[in-house]
Amino acid sequence: MIIAQHESWPLAEPFTISRGTKTSAEIIVVTIEHEGATGRGECVPYRRYNESIASVMSQIETAVSKLSEDLNRERLQQILPPGAARNALDCALWDWESKKAGVRVWNLIGLEVPQQLTCAYTLSLSEPTCMRAAATKHSRLPLLKMKVGREGVMERIRAVRKGAPDSILIVDANESWTVEMTQTLMPDLATAKVGLIEQPCPTGLDQGLDDFEHLVPLAADESCHTSNDIEGLLGRYDVVNIKLDKSGGLTEGLNLVRRARECGLTIMVGCMVGTSLAMAPATLLGAAAQFVDLDGPLLLAQDRSPGLIYDSGQVRLPEPDLWG
Repeated sequence: MIIAQHESWPLAEPFTISRGTKTSAEIIVVTIEHEGATGRGECVPYRRYNESIASVMSQIETAVSKLSEDLNRERLQQILPPGAARNALDCALWDWESKKAGVRVWNLIGLEVPQQLTCAYTLSLSEPTCMRAAATKHSRLPLLKMKVGREGVMERIRAVRKGAPDSILIVDANESWTVEMTQTLMPDLATAKVGLIEQPCPTGLDQGLDDFEHLVPLAADESCHTSNDIEGLLGRYDVVNIKLDKSGGLTEGLNLVRRARECGLTIMVGCMVGTSLAMAPATLLGAAAQFVDLDGPLLLAQDRSPGLIYDSGQVRLPEPDLWG
């Protein structure tokens, strides 16, 4: 039996990026019950990729009708394209296989994984004074990520840097800059000791990012979904941000890590805003990542229980009752 359910999880406070503001995480949970074992997976339909709760539920229903007689992850890769629907099913299948075999998922894969990872905490886009106050509040954390738009970029970065002078800083523009703007800002970003710039330009309009020196590394987020995208990123980006909702699950996420490393790209592991059930599979990719941004549950008013354990900028691997 495979069941998909829509759940709504309120955020602790409104969360703003360059594209808009959200007040809740709208997610879908897939549960697989078969042969005495139960597996779960979570996805976050994302409007930027033309996804909605209705469209993703429809995709899941279509896939379930084809998988009901044969729970096979490899077949799933052929049934559904990369995206949220495939992610929820793929991660539920991994969890089901783990529970059925009685071993952790990383043992099934043959991965050596650290017991905890350094994890970013994200500051919502706001007025510089508010962002400085938020940075000050979280200044003890080793890794902070801040959302910016097209206006007042350096003012906000300097404000956050004053609030958190010692934290490594990721700046996420969410496609709001141009190539020329990125090049112009680069020296000031380096002076402010920014550690990473995430997706400065819109997908398809990032030609020219390879025409100047990257004083600060550039990460491809919206421009990178699967391992098939890697070739087109070389020279333009230094880092790939792997999100399971983009890749369509852990199966392709592992392929993407492998291919990116073969091509000399650094790994970042990211997330949409969801619960610990969505973050848990992505923690397995953390061993290969220089940057881990799996803080979705920290933005919620309340996470599911049991959830991941976050402490002083670290996140631990999931317990079996949560996933895997």
